[in-house]
Amino acid sequence: MVCAVAVTLAVIAGNRPQIVVAAPAAVPSSGNFTPGVFASGDGKVSKRPDTAFLSVGVESLKPSASEAQRDLASKAAKLIAKAKSLGIADKDITTSGYNVNPNYSSNSRIDGYRASESIQLRWHNVDTVGAALDSLVQQGGATNVYVGFGLGNPKTAQAEARALAIADARTKAQAMAEAAGIRLGQVIRVTDLSYGGSPVYGSLDYAKGAAAPAPTQIPVGELDVQVTVEVDFALA
Repeated sequence: MVCAVAVTLAVIAGNRPQIVVAAPAAVPSSGNFTPGVFASGDGKVSKRPDTAFLSVGVESLKPSASEAQRDLASKAAKLIAKAKSLGIADKDITTSGYNVNPNYSSNSRIDGYRASESIQLRWHNVDTVGAALDSLVQQGGATNVYVGFGLGNPKTAQAEARALAIADARTKAQAMAEAAGIRLGQVIRVTDLSYGGSPVYGSLDYAKGAAAPAPTQIPVGELDVQVTVEVDFALA
């Protein structure tokens, strides 16, 4: 069995062009316009992820909707029991989707009903996520398996990146002020232009009927946490 997964995650934002605004001496500042230097700054830190986000599912195809539901309930119970036996807490197990739909034959006639359930799991030891997935699939009966990585508490990394971004904005603003022959004053406003990202999941395709498959290998790598800010400086 060969499994492959591509995993990336980033907290990203677009850049705003850097602008120097200086009011002529004859034009007084007003509440709608404050002369100053406006600069954007970018900061990035790389961190090893500490949490794996697993999406696993089960499904059933039966002649009637009620049969499909009953069979699905049995499969889901088996999968959840396996997840708990691996040490996954109740708070880290969430149903993310549940569907019961007609299944159509090639001539567009209903030939049964397909029920499916998707379950989201948090796995807190990224070094053993491959073994966990193997257990969920081989003993828990999981199908439609996806995995992504993230940070359990990204605020620390975001704060580091934000500090770098503000320093970057100050450096740019200082360079622009010197080039324009003006003096940089105090900070008027700082705006965080970043928006949160989410894990990008890679599909794991387990070979059907393969005997004694090799353990699944999932490299963890690092995540880039990026922050973009705009800093507005007054003129001294």
